[in-house]
Amino acid sequence: SAMTPAILLLTQHAITFNIHDYVHQSNAKDYGLEAVAALNLTADQVFKTLVCELTPKELVVAVLPVSAQLNFKDLAQAAGRKKSSLAAQKHVESATGYILGGVSPLAQKKGLRTYIDTTAEDHTTIFISAGRRGLEIEIAPKDLLDVTNAHYARLASAN
Repeated sequence: SAMTPAILLLTQHAITFNIHDYVHQSNAKDYGLEAVAALNLTADQVFKTLVCELTPKELVVAVLPVSAQLNFKDLAQAAGRKKSSLAAQKHVESATGYILGGVSPLAQKKGLRTYIDTTAEDHTTIFISAGRRGLEIEIAPKDLLDVTNAHYARLASAN
């Protein structure tokens, strides 16, 4: 599997992780759910990485289960801002250095503030993008929190 900035970062920090790869289907509508199905996991253990724009303007990262919808109000509140919304694709790609559908919370170009949904703590390990479509990193939530200098927050909307 390809060496990505995310994998390189974990290796440099001597953090324990596993790589899981699968063949990404170009017609897949939802990258997170594709990973869940391909790797035979549950949708609450696979986490998606969403780059959001706050008001006043700042980009932040939200990491939450693919089974959940992001609560934009809660993210804004966690970040001490009034509002949040999904960032435009070009802003996501220039700030992170990754392409949409392969955005890892690790080793992004700009050190964006990162918030991880509290349910991550329910799992021994969680799965996040390794920085390209079809490649996932399995990592302990605490290690992800530490290496991204993240904060836990309630990010998932009540369905």
